[in-house]
Amino acid sequence: MSNEPTQADMQAILDRQKAAHIAEGVVNAETRIDRIDRAINILKQHGSKLSEAMAADFGHRSLDQSKLTDIDGAIGPLEHSKKHLRKWMRAEKRKVMFPLGIFGARGRIEYQPLGVVGCISPWNFPVQLTFSPLAGIFAAGNRTMIKPSEFTAQTSDLMKELFEKEFDIEEVAVFTGGPDVGGAFSRLPFDHLLFTGATSIAKHVMKAAAENLVPVTLELGGKSPVIIGKSANLELAATNIMAGKTMNAGQICLAPDYVMLPEGSRDEFVEHARNSVAKMFPDIKDNPDYTSIVNERHYDRLNGYLDDAREKGANVVAINPADEDFSQQEHHRIPPTLVLDPTDDMKVMQDEIFGPVLPVKQYKDVQETLDYVNSKDRPLGLYYFGEDKAEENKVLTHTTSGGVTVNDVIMHVAQEDLPFGGVGPSGMGSYHGYDGFKNFSHAKAIYTQSKTVSKLAAAMRPPYKKAS
Repeated sequence: MSNEPTQADMQAILDRQKAAHIAEGVVNAETRIDRIDRAINILKQHGSKLSEAMAADFGHRSLDQSKLTDIDGAIGPLEHSKKHLRKWMRAEKRKVMFPLGIFGARGRIEYQPLGVVGCISPWNFPVQLTFSPLAGIFAAGNRTMIKPSEFTAQTSDLMKELFEKEFDIEEVAVFTGGPDVGGAFSRLPFDHLLFTGATSIAKHVMKAAAENLVPVTLELGGKSPVIIGKSANLELAATNIMAGKTMNAGQICLAPDYVMLPEGSRDEFVEHARNSVAKMFPDIKDNPDYTSIVNERHYDRLNGYLDDAREKGANVVAINPADEDFSQQEHHRIPPTLVLDPTDDMKVMQDEIFGPVLPVKQYKDVQETLDYVNSKDRPLGLYYFGEDKAEENKVLTHTTSGGVTVNDVIMHVAQEDLPFGGVGPSGMGSYHGYDGFKNFSHAKAIYTQSKTVSKLAAAMRPPYKKAS
């Protein structure tokens, strides 16, 4: 008999959280800060345990990377919200229709907690993408129910245990389990639902949320392109791209998914890519800094992409500095691999890669890159390398993506004062910093009428025609 929670079990907790939220009334700044502090305390006190759990779930994952990306990467947003939330909570003055303001009428917006926010977090950064949204959720005065990924089960179980020690179930509740639990969770009548994960799953989540008209924030992914201009420093570009592509073994929603570079520069780019990887990872197979693919299914999927590319004529270049044999290994590791001059019929150019595989295309004119990017789904991220400001402006104004980093990759997601989110198939809604506070708040419009306006308005009321 399954021990997984049923929809009824979760609904009962949701009812309790909603009732507690209503009974609480005004959620003051001290309460919000206290909840943020307790989330920070979990990370500071148990960061090492959480990193070890992630390593176990992945087969191998760098403990140093986990501290940097998941532990410190979640503490930062929480501390940012704690620092600024009093200012964010202030009412925002708005102008009223002329001439009402002259006679004393006033307008304002007050940001009110939504109530209970559901949070479905993914496996690739299981701690960071569970805790960092709490910065906005708690700053806005909400309670939350969390469904972490079953793919990182040890981490999910540990997070559940730690949350239950630090929070009352009417503030934070965590539900672990497989797809059935996730499906039931998506159907609950939350006040808002945040989903971070694959576009294919998001369609089901959004459909389930629509049953109760629950507003959703979807943080998805897609094929984030890199456009290297002719003015770019190719060594810098290759170094930054490969650093981003090898972090977490490319299992990042914002990982550079394919590179487009000027015709004739491919071989130089490959050489710089080889050198940059060799500096970071002189060996890979047993290197503690290099992360494994999360499970056999994804390992087979990625190798299937490479087999398909080879069969269709691509030049597949594995960057393997120590010339190691990966056919026999303890973990599911794949060395950084370039797919040179791919064609659109290859799976590697059709699906989001989510691994250390990087297609490299060439172009004659930058307009080709814009036409290509615009022919595909709008991506979560876009990256431009170059010193030509006119070309940079053309790339930025003639493409649409969730966000952009110039002369690097991924880094825009680390800026708390910039909203993070997708567009179209790469997501909807955004969070981080003040934008996260607003995303998880209800912007309540309040108009206050003046006595003077009320008296003047009497002249505009029925009867409109005077009695003869």
